[in-house]
Amino acid sequence: MNTFDALFQRLAQSPFRQRFRLGRSEYDYCLTKGEADVAAHAATLVQQRLAASAPPNDGKQTPMRGHPVFIAQHATATCCRGCLAKWHGIAQHQALDDKHQAYVVAVIMHWIHQAMAQPAPAPRVRKARAAAKSPSPGSQQLDLW
Repeated sequence: MNTFDALFQRLAQSPFRQRFRLGRSEYDYCLTKGEADVAAHAATLVQQRLAASAPPNDGKQTPMRGHPVFIAQHATATCCRGCLAKWHGIAQHQALDDKHQAYVVAVIMHWIHQAMAQPAPAPRVRKARAAAKSPSPGSQQLDLW
């Protein structure tokens, strides 16, 4: 049994955590950058945003989209110190040591590995804006200008 199996089984019971998926741009980003770069980004983000004993804007410091690590943080409950305390048992008001930071990065990368094992998401189709309708020649619309 994997060391993260029990954690991921608990996370699977949360409808909020289960709604997070990599979009096509995040999936492509992971393919382009590679595992080493994404892991380095994860380590940097964890160190900058979570490692302090009282991070600024705790609970709001992790965006919901825009980077695969952000999405993985929400999916794995490593997004704020409150979630780390609730889901991972890491004390909330103590700075994260190197061991805890490495654990958080490992959890994030495990989720990203699982997400990348899935088929690539379909590209997002943007809806075309409706062109401004010009009145037809026989319409009753008055031309004021």
